[in-house]
Amino acid sequence: MKKKTGLTVIIVIVALLLLVVGGTMATYNGLVQKEENVDSALADLDVMLQRRADLIPNLINTVKGYVEHENEVIDAITTAREALVGADSVADKAAANEALTGALGNLMVVVENYPDLKSSDNFIALQDELAGTENRIAVARRDYNDAVKTINAAVKKFPGKLIADMFGFESREYFEADEAANTVPEVSF
Repeated sequence: MKKKTGLTVIIVIVALLLLVVGGTMATYNGLVQKEENVDSALADLDVMLQRRADLIPNLINTVKGYVEHENEVIDAITTAREALVGADSVADKAAANEALTGALGNLMVVVENYPDLKSSDNFIALQDELAGTENRIAVARRDYNDAVKTINAAVKKFPGKLIADMFGFESREYFEADEAANTVPEVSF
């Protein structure tokens, strides 16, 4: 009788250990997958931001051919573009993106004074590319923030918090727009 009780206790302990180890592995693997989703979404967002940055030199060259006294606006766009390309952290990318959006908004105001520029085929094509890229950035930013929301919830909830703390998983930062940016910039000419 004692052997059966001892064997039952051992089976129960082994079963509990297997449950704990299995649960830990499943939670760990889930956190790894969520972290990979965040990294993938950030890479997609980076591609869209780079696409936008790559359009800027063509836009500037097109505008330079028409505007003669608007160097301040062009310099602001160039500076904002360089900041975006050189940004490392998510917060720096978000801030640089907002600065570039503001500089492009100022350019749109200037363009209104140059009807020949507004009707240029090259400028119209660039405007269409930029508008499409702005939409892609918005989608990529939303996807990234959704992935961040998922990993942040997972590392804060029990039992994920225990596993996250044990293995060094951390909350990630959102790609947030500047609080002053309540409206989408108008990119039509």
